[in-house]
Amino acid sequence: MQYGFVVPGGNDFRGLAELACEAEQSGWDGVFVPDCIYIDDPQAPGFDPWLLLTAMAMRTERIRLGTMLTPLSRRRPWKVARETMTLDRLSNGRLVLPVGLGALDDKGFAGVGEATDRKTRAEMLDESLAIITGLWSSQPFSFSGQHYHIEEMTFLPTPVQQPRIPIWVTGLWPRMKSMQRVLRWDGILPAVQKADRSWTATTPAAISEMKAFIDANRTAQTPFDIVMEGDTSGDNPEQAAATIRPFAEAGATWWLEAMWGSPHRGDVDFLRSRVKQGPPSI
Repeated sequence: MQYGFVVPGGNDFRGLAELACEAEQSGWDGVFVPDCIYIDDPQAPGFDPWLLLTAMAMRTERIRLGTMLTPLSRRRPWKVARETMTLDRLSNGRLVLPVGLGALDDKGFAGVGEATDRKTRAEMLDESLAIITGLWSSQPFSFSGQHYHIEEMTFLPTPVQQPRIPIWVTGLWPRMKSMQRVLRWDGILPAVQKADRSWTATTPAAISEMKAFIDANRTAQTPFDIVMEGDTSGDNPEQAAATIRPFAEAGATWWLEAMWGSPHRGDVDFLRSRVKQGPPSI
């Protein structure tokens, strides 16, 4: 199991960049930041993820860095290809690209005229991933889809990581369209939907079912991650271990410590105190 820390937000951008260095020194394996345009949350003001991750990359040497997560339908995929390649090179091959449809409470969708229909955003996600990975390849690449059209071009240089920067994709269990998408990439950000399409908690049992499906149907031989988000107390390591252990036993490979619901989520000193307690251990 690897352990990441999700930075919810904050006004002290220099302090947030320094937080990645402190996370590395405290034994965390990754730091992740939101990719939002406008969510009205005075406790956790927003920032540009690529600029903040660049600052973090220049202050660290070991930990993984990434967004949590990037909704590709409201970004231009050719620009994301350039941004991610650059950041992968600046970090010497430590970038992860988690992607999904995104949360519509971000006014970066409806508030600026971007697509909000789920089917459209899913189509744009698939086309964007095809474009990004095609442009990462350093080979001549063109694309003609329903939403995007690219004349032939060759992007150089390539990312450091080969065959590509790892891509983690939101997977909605047991929806087969969503899970078939997951099989094509390098990791799953799991979510669970009941038969009536209402959301329910992601349990260790659900993780075990997803892993069995992925193992039976994924043909690529590259590593694959199952990524859980949650909140544990750094003051109670035994309780934290008891929370995480069942997910690890079910097949999860990452635990991301995410304090989205904390009233202090935008306070850099509060975040620093949790970071310095170090990751959970099982």
